[in-house]
Amino acid sequence: MELFLAGKDQIPASLLGHAPSHFLQSDFWASFKEAQGWKAIRVYGTYNPRQYLEGWNGAEELGFSCSILARSFSLPLVGEFSLAYVPMGVELGNSPEILADAMVYGRFLSDFSDNLKVFLDKRTICIRFDVPVDLLSLEERQTYRQTISCKLAPDNIQPPDTVLVDLTPQPEEILARMKSKWRYNIRLAEKKGVEVRRCGAEAIDAFYSLYETTSRRDGIAIHHKGYYQDLLRRSQASCPTDARVDLYVASYQDEPLAAIITLFAGGEAVYLYGASSNNHRNLMPAYLLQWHAMQDAKAAGCQVYDMYGIPPTDDPGHPMHGLYRFKTGFGGQNVHRPGSVDIPLSPLYRFYVLGERLRNFWYKRVKKLLAGR
Repeated sequence: MELFLAGKDQIPASLLGHAPSHFLQSDFWASFKEAQGWKAIRVYGTYNPRQYLEGWNGAEELGFSCSILARSFSLPLVGEFSLAYVPMGVELGNSPEILADAMVYGRFLSDFSDNLKVFLDKRTICIRFDVPVDLLSLEERQTYRQTISCKLAPDNIQPPDTVLVDLTPQPEEILARMKSKWRYNIRLAEKKGVEVRRCGAEAIDAFYSLYETTSRRDGIAIHHKGYYQDLLRRSQASCPTDARVDLYVASYQDEPLAAIITLFAGGEAVYLYGASSNNHRNLMPAYLLQWHAMQDAKAAGCQVYDMYGIPPTDDPGHPMHGLYRFKTGFGGQNVHRPGSVDIPLSPLYRFYVLGERLRNFWYKRVKKLLAGR
């Protein structure tokens, strides 16, 4: 394996043209995260599939590109250190057999990390990867995680469980695949006069006010307003761009009731963030918002709409069970991704893992318990 870290004008032409299939690997997302304090690194690489696959009959050398995010932190017992994160990568669309085999893909990630670390801060204690595999059952996910030859991360960066709605059929068929109550709620919102408009950063105050209400009601953590504002402005300012970010606001008699932020990139649309008021919930604005976004995504050429995050099962005792019911009612396919894995680069990694577990316990257990959730 060989990696190149250079401007595109210095990269061999054979490595160019590998468009990322996930928005987290896009140049747009890398630029956005750099504005939020991360350092973005894009590498181009070559590898021989025969090193990983027996009986490979294809090309002896294949290329790929990969976006890496790096950041420095400080923790008790660890001090100053850096982390590298590869969101939804490394993608290998030209040899999916490697990605499908957890043991083989783990070997690939290990080789990739050995070659990548020369481009990273010497204080980098680990490289964290999201494994970009969509599995259709929890059993498949469990087998993949048990087989991959990497350390399982203490926490997942991206939601491993989600719902993918197929946008390729005609709108009538997309509606027909939804649960009947969901179709009813969409029609109800329209009938009662709920209006949906697609906006940009100019509507950020309405969105953030709703998001703060949602955070207090549901006990979720949110970013500062500037985070969402920059995401929208960056999309509006970058034309043409490899991603389009929109803010949809549903209102009744000029009162904002719900809002969502979506991202369209290539063939995928992603429901990134959602917020709602405590008022007029009986008007079902959230259902109409999703339907408007799906129609726009289809018109923009997207083949799939990713609801982006659900609990793993239909467990009534789960604190986010309502979210599970809402998102799965739109007629999509539940998928279960393997989550995040780590390649440690330093003995300090074990102390970082301890600190991360303590932090997760505090925020996800203790604070919610103290808040009565």
